[in-house]
Amino acid sequence: MLKGISPLLSPELLSVLYRMGHGDEIILADAHFPGESYNTNVLRADGIKVPDLLAAILPLFELDQYVDSPLVMMDAVAGDQLDPNVELLYRRSIQITNPNAKAIKKIERVAFYERATEAYAVVITGETAKYGNIILKKGVTPIETSKPIYCE
Repeated sequence: MLKGISPLLSPELLSVLYRMGHGDEIILADAHFPGESYNTNVLRADGIKVPDLLAAILPLFELDQYVDSPLVMMDAVAGDQLDPNVELLYRRSIQITNPNAKAIKKIERVAFYERATEAYAVVITGETAKYGNIILKKGVTPIETSKPIYCE
């Protein structure tokens, strides 16, 4: 265990988050998402809901401020409906650490799958909500100048 880091984050997921660079994307996917079909870097977070994982990741992860939307969700297929509570729950988790976060953009299913092929990683969660997938685009982590970086 590490102090200040959620126990929901596995060592593998922490490693992925650390290795990602500016502009890299990670998908927090629902349990139905065909992650292995679209990406070779797939991690499991079985039993963990996406809002809880967002709340664990975002204190450690700067969202990209240089794009229109660093947050992207899958839109409903024609003839289907989104449950507005899914985005509401995600937004609540995001606002805990990012109160000024930009709106969540929606893209159609095939475009979302195409983004999955380019994502740094896909995390398959225990989320069972339909269309419960979200992309996070990593930004630049600011360096805190008030604390010493090293000791002499």
